[in-house]
Amino acid sequence: MQTAVINEARVQLPWEELADGPSGDYVEVIDVDPASGGFYSAVNLDEVALLVQDGLAPSEGNPKFHQQMAYAVAMMTIRNFERALGRKVLWAPRPWRSIGKGGERFVEKLRIYPHALREANAYYSPSKVALLFGYFRASTRDPGRNLPGGVVFTCLSHDVLAHETAHAILDGMHRRFIEASNIDSLAFHEAFADIVALFQHFTLPESVRHQISHLRGDLGQRSLLSGLARQFGEAIGRHHALRDAIDELDPITNLPDPTALDRTTEPHDRGAILVAAVFDAFVSIYKSRVADLLRLTTGRGNQFPSSDLHPDLVGRLTVEATKSAGHVLRMCIRALDYLPPVDVTFGDYLRAIITADADLVADDVRGYRLAFIEAFRRRGIYPKDIRSLSVENLIWEAPAQPISIGWVTKQDFSYRRKRRDIFRTEEVRKRNLAKWLVSNADVSHEAIRAMGLWLRSDAKNTIRRSRELKGPRFEVQSVRVANRVGPDGQLEPQIIIEITQERRGYRTAELQQQVERQGRISGVSADFTFRGGATLIVDLRTREVRCCIVKDINSDSRLDAQRAFQFGAQSESLGATYYDAAGRREPFAFLHRML
Repeated sequence: MQTAVINEARVQLPWEELADGPSGDYVEVIDVDPASGGFYSAVNLDEVALLVQDGLAPSEGNPKFHQQMAYAVAMMTIRNFERALGRKVLWAPRPWRSIGKGGERFVEKLRIYPHALREANAYYSPSKVALLFGYFRASTRDPGRNLPGGVVFTCLSHDVLAHETAHAILDGMHRRFIEASNIDSLAFHEAFADIVALFQHFTLPESVRHQISHLRGDLGQRSLLSGLARQFGEAIGRHHALRDAIDELDPITNLPDPTALDRTTEPHDRGAILVAAVFDAFVSIYKSRVADLLRLTTGRGNQFPSSDLHPDLVGRLTVEATKSAGHVLRMCIRALDYLPPVDVTFGDYLRAIITADADLVADDVRGYRLAFIEAFRRRGIYPKDIRSLSVENLIWEAPAQPISIGWVTKQDFSYRRKRRDIFRTEEVRKRNLAKWLVSNADVSHEAIRAMGLWLRSDAKNTIRRSRELKGPRFEVQSVRVANRVGPDGQLEPQIIIEITQERRGYRTAELQQQVERQGRISGVSADFTFRGGATLIVDLRTREVRCCIVKDINSDSRLDAQRAFQFGAQSESLGATYYDAAGRREPFAFLHRML
């Protein structure tokens, strides 16, 4: 009965002309069931009869409603990203090796398959640039609130849909984040997708209002709002949501365990600690925003009422909860532009959140940044190379010496409306920047080294070379334009540049040093790929580099850490997590099957 009131919600989306599927500008729903070889008839959401009734009514037995649900939640997720990032979402491009003659890398639409698998699984496929959702029978012995043995469709879960769409968007922004370079790599991917799904709960006012009334305003309690994929979790016999954003507290100190991160390795479990930190920050922010309401009601700004709330108070608390959640979600999404292009860690993410927010919001009058720092600190999440957890120390530093990229001052960064044009323009910019870097490898060596790169011919022997460039190989991964709008309506136009390099890594430090001295050794091949590079945040108005976020290609300590992670006793089977039997990169197919 608790969920009956909130089983339905309306999602408002920008108008676009849709083909049957639905198929629009960003996504295409393809409803084929591979197990049976059958196709379901595609819904036409532009049909007049559906338009006048706000789409199909919820129905577990109607495949057309499944298609509508998949489209609506995916587009809602895309809209939230675009609001925060200040630009349009692009999907991960096709790799060069997969393009035939006359093909192109641009991926126009993310494909969504609502009934792709007959198993308790759903995942984003980087190789297909598609979302695949499964369906399965609930447990007959312990199905929770599901029909024993009844069919459960993962495409009908808002949380699963939002989670997988977030994976796809994150992969389109950071192609190297699905690689196993450290223990946080896939855990971050999973945690971030959960954060997006979690805070999208608060975009549905009916659900928020109902739960605030039920919880008497205290969102620090476990509830439908803090749980993820409840039906999925109960259907497989877990008695509760698949994951919950509220972690266990010590019964004596009433604080989370700051050492849990040190002994947690499984990506979902490790990611759950990061999710709990973000949700903790949200609860602190929400409580600070409603303190005046609580003082009027209970006389104390930190005490929630012990009796049922007046409907007007429920309404005001709902407004503050949705507003706080929206702010936190945008902070978390904006931070993606402030991450290094490779080897991301949870500590990097904390610095990215603080820096991105400080760039856009000068005065943190409500203490949002402090709430994040304290929540992360309580769970042992912080960068290892800083002196203190102050806001000033966490903000990514500006380059010690100004980094001058002459190419930037000569470029046209005018606005493009169509996503295909945005992609093509970015490809041209990437090629032009690459040419500038090659031609200035010697004269701008110090500036290039400040980016963690080495482009001169005297680079270490293990840094991969290019015959075409006749020197060290590198890749300009992105040159993105972001037009963010601050709380006072001010426009903050930026260019986000990502450049990476590769270095051959070997299983032992002794072999690594031998190859560094001698160059290639006959019959000996690299055991892993080590990457370095930088993210540059450039002010589009002044064309100056505001901050340079570096992972140095020359860092032997980082190389040693990656070697220890990939070939340590607990990580020997790690390759199976990231590659299937055919050698294709499908990390999420494996990870999500283990839920």
